[in-house]
Amino acid sequence: MSEITVIEVKTPKQMMDFIRFPMWLYKNNKNFVPPLIRNEKDYWNPSLNPALSHAETQLFLAFKNNKIVGRIAVMLNHLELKETGESKVRFGWIDFIDDKAVSAALMETAENFARRHGISKIEGPMGFTNLDKAGVLTLGFDKPATMIGIYNAEYYAVHFENLGLTKEKEWVEYELIFPDELPEKVTRFNTLIKEKYGLKVMNFKSKKDFLQLADAMFILLDETYKHLSTYTPLTEAQIKTYKEKYFPLLDKDFVICIADAQNQLIAFAVTMPSYSDALRKANGKLFPLGWWHLLNAAKNNDRANFYLIGIHPEYQKRGVTSIIFKEMFEVFKKKGIRYLETNPELEDNKAIQLLWQDYHPVNHKRRRTYSKTLTL
Repeated sequence: MSEITVIEVKTPKQMMDFIRFPMWLYKNNKNFVPPLIRNEKDYWNPSLNPALSHAETQLFLAFKNNKIVGRIAVMLNHLELKETGESKVRFGWIDFIDDKAVSAALMETAENFARRHGISKIEGPMGFTNLDKAGVLTLGFDKPATMIGIYNAEYYAVHFENLGLTKEKEWVEYELIFPDELPEKVTRFNTLIKEKYGLKVMNFKSKKDFLQLADAMFILLDETYKHLSTYTPLTEAQIKTYKEKYFPLLDKDFVICIADAQNQLIAFAVTMPSYSDALRKANGKLFPLGWWHLLNAAKNNDRANFYLIGIHPEYQKRGVTSIIFKEMFEVFKKKGIRYLETNPELEDNKAIQLLWQDYHPVNHKRRRTYSKTLTL
């Protein structure tokens, strides 16, 4: 039996091996969606990712017979401890071949990292913040991944459970087909809600218009989710990074914002055309043709992904979700979008799931994080 060796990522070549490993592992899997290599490199660059400034992080590669067979990142987020009081080591970017010795070696690496820091709990897979990918896939292995969801083989969860990890949190994802026409009662209800609360849908003439709302959207995001036990507030530096890196990529037509009578933002939703197929064709690179595939997906697509939603707590049970859905319907009908896939939602977050309840959503994916309590 060959020995498993785990080494820390130290060199640029090892970093590239770390980034490319899942692309090698799933090269023949049509449902795996490779990330852009440049984005992955930037994520682990302290000068480009402010989350690294308040966390201790190590990346590792596992070898067997001089061949890479697994990877893992371990993170101690000091901001999380300060803001929530929860002491744990996060692990993520974990991939491995179907070999229990490999997964055991990777988890032992995470456990040793936690013990060295006097931490008795590990949890993953997850990133630094709530906007990072999280949760090992447990349902939907036959469905294409999205940009914001982890894809993995079915054996991952089996390995975690055999290693003594237990379910910590669970997310659900839905797929729905947009109707050709909205029922008249939906239109009447939308008019009623707008008039009752003095709400209006904000119209953007240019991308610059909604970019000016970026700060307000992050404030509202905090108000929406701060009551959840999993939520860790974003720092100003992180918000600045997200605004500069991701907001310019958004299409103004796919961003829905709702204001009250005082023109204060009380709800927003961000959707995007699905880039899954385009990213598969790009295979991690923008050049020479990756950019063309992404551009084509933005213009010619019958599928969209739902990314972010924020609703002020005072309006979460007042029918605002129906306004959002109606506006999405109008945009999608104009753009030729027929299918929508939601982002991962905590299974007990019923307030957000109400958005889809009348449109026959199919729970086509589930994912969860696993945790383990250690003996120090």
